[in-house]
Formats: sequence, C-alpha cells, structure tokens
Amino acid sequence: MEKAKKELSLYIHIPFCVKKCSYCDFLSAPADEAAKEEYVRALIREIGAYCDSDEAGRPIRSVFIGGGTPSVLSAHQLLRIMNEIRRTFSLHNNTEISIEVNPGTVTEELGDVLCKQIANRISIGLQSANDDELARIGRIHTYDDFLKTYDSLRKSGCHNINIDLMSALPGQSVESWLDSLHKVISLGPEHISAYSLILEEGTPLYALYHDVGSEGRTLGYNAETYVNAKQNRSSSAFERDWRLPDEEEDRKMYELTGLILAENGYERYEISNYARKGCECRHNITYWQRGDYLGFGLGASSCVNDIRWKNTESLHNYINSLHNHASLRKEICRLSPQEQMEETMFLGLRMMRGVRLDDFAKKFDKRAEDVYHDVIERYVNLDLLRIRDGYLSLTAKGIDVSNTIFADFLLDRPQET
Repeated sequence: MEKAKKELSLYIHIPFCVKKCSYCDFLSAPADEAAKEEYVRALIREIGAYCDSDEAGRPIRSVFIGGGTPSVLSAHQLLRIMNEIRRTFSLHNNTEISIEVNPGTVTEELGDVLCKQIANRISIGLQSANDDELARIGRIHTYDDFLKTYDSLRKSGCHNINIDLMSALPGQSVESWLDSLHKVISLGPEHISAYSLILEEGTPLYALYHDVGSEGRTLGYNAETYVNAKQNRSSSAFERDWRLPDEEEDRKMYELTGLILAENGYERYEISNYARKGCECRHNITYWQRGDYLGFGLGASSCVNDIRWKNTESLHNYINSLHNHASLRKEICRLSPQEQMEETMFLGLRMMRGVRLDDFAKKFDKRAEDVYHDVIERYVNLDLLRIRDGYLSLTAKGIDVSNTIFADFLLDRPQET
C-alpha cells in the first residue's frame, strides 16, 4: 500500500504597501503599477516552475498570501496568482487559504473576488480602534475604514476573519487598549491575533525613542510625523501623546487580554493567538509544529525535508530571475538533528498544548526528557513548565518569561577545531 504523502503549506509574499508604517521592518515598500505587474509575472513564473516537482504532488494543507499588503494588488492580479497555485499544486476542498488585507485597500469588487474566488480566511490588519494611536504608528486607515472593510467582507460571504491588534503603542493606555479589544470582540471575528509592539532597530519608531540623531529622518517612512514628534520630544505634548506604556501597564494589558478573550469564547492556542473552536490558523500551526512549507516571492523562506533556504531580497534580481526557481535561492542549509530538536522545542512550546513527547522520541529516537533533562527539571520545579497528558508545555507563569525558556533549549554547539 502506497504511503500517504506528507502535507505541505505554501506562503506567497507580496512585498508592496501603500505606505511604510513607522514600526515595520518587514520586506515591503510602496511601488508603482508597472513594478507590481512585473513582480506578479515573476511570482507566477516561480510558482509554475514547481509544476513537475515532487512537492506539486503533495496535498496542500494551507496557503497564506501575506505581505506587505496583498490587497494593494488588483483583483485580476490576485486571481492570476491563485489560478497558478491551483494549476501547480494539489489543493483540496479543506485547504485553508488565507490572505492579509489592510482597511482602506479593499474595494467592493476586490472583496467579492477575495471571498468568492480566492480565500476562505481573511486577516485584517486593524492594530487599534483608536484613530490617534493609528496615526502615531503610521497606519493609513481609520477605525471607520476598518468597519467598512469588515462589513464588506462579511457581506461578500467571508465566514473566517482574523483581526490583528497591537498593544503597548505610543500614547496607549490600558483603558484605550481595552476599548479596542471590546470593540473587536463585539464584531465577532473567528480569530484575534494580539501582539505587543516591538521597537525594531532601523525603523522610524525605534529612532524616535532612541538617540540616533538625524539618522531617523533619512529612513523615509512616515517622515512628517517622525520629524514633528522628534522636534517636540521634550514637550509635555510629546510626553502625553507619545509616551510608551511602562512595564506594569504592558503586563496589565497582556493579562487582561487573555482573561477577556477567554470570557468571550476565544481559546488561546498560541502565545499571541486566540480563536473560536475550530478556527485556529492552520498555516501558522504548520510553522510551530515544524511542518514543511514552501515560500514564494521576494525574501520568502522555505523549509522542506529539513532543508531550509530563502529567496533573494533584491527586487531587481527576483523580477529578472531565470525560469529555474533554484536560481532565486540563498542561504541554503540542511538542518542538523541538533537544530531540528532545538526548533521542535522552542517552536512547539509557543503552542499552549506544547510539545508531544512521544512525537519527539519517535522522530529523533531520543527522549526529550533525556536530551533536555536539566532544563526541563529546572523549569518544572520553578512552575514554568509542566508535563501533562504526554505534552511538555509552558505554564501561565512560564508564558511571561517564554523567551528566556526558549533560549535554554538551544544545545551547546560542538567547538570547531
């Protein structure tokens, strides 16, 4: 009897946006219509190059079209991309197909095409229901724009919507965060992703809160807001409007988020993700459980059969690439058994269920309890990890210091001689 083929997930990167947000360090930027069309053609060429590959015959678990802002492409361009995916790969009726959109970029025509011909799951980048907070981080939309987008997608028949929210924003209070959270809950989305803002070096928002001199003014994102805030840095208005929530406020936002979402029927299944039963994002679970995935587009990452690679980040090179998809690949490496074990632990522990110990032993022919005996024992004794029903998982206290715990699952590297 032929062994069933292992499922595969696909990621499609659209590196364009209307305007770069001041906190964003993703591979994305505004572009004109000609550049977008050239990119779409190259993307379709890259996808089609897999037509006769081993991967083309594997069942597709999920497709995720992310960015950037995929909804800056036209309905026709997105349909061409999706048609090429369907032509090349083995999608089935149960394949989860997600696409990211931003409020203010979804016309009625595009919404209809997205819901009826492209995706069965849509993720909307709201971030905040407070217009002042949105303006401070360089978002192009208002809360009213978001409501119009949400209503339009529902009317077009989308029954699986995620809403992205971001806490610890400049000028945000615990009260304004809870207001955003309650407004989103009242709409009844199937999934909510709640992240805390991270100031990434090289972004205007990072420059605003760090003494980097005039460097920030050359970054080119949200420049007017950045310069005005920088010039008034010592003023009381800046302290009022731009101060970041302190550690205590950030923790309170985080704790209340979990409690309130649980009370309203959203189960926390991953550190930053909450869903109604059966609406967990399968694509992201593929990453956390180390499933195989192929990435298409500028800078997209892939990991198949424990071989990892990344596409070129040069738009010129990507658009002008040869028909052979291998010409795009950079940083190709085969993960060692040690690296595979490390990833199994620090990715799997992001899930509330945790790492299934029998699966670890089956894959590596070693028990996690032996490989990581000291680490597991220490954190279990500190009530930061627990073993229950065959799973190793973080406790509520452990989630608070998860990054420290994850780092301790990195094994010592052999010394080079």
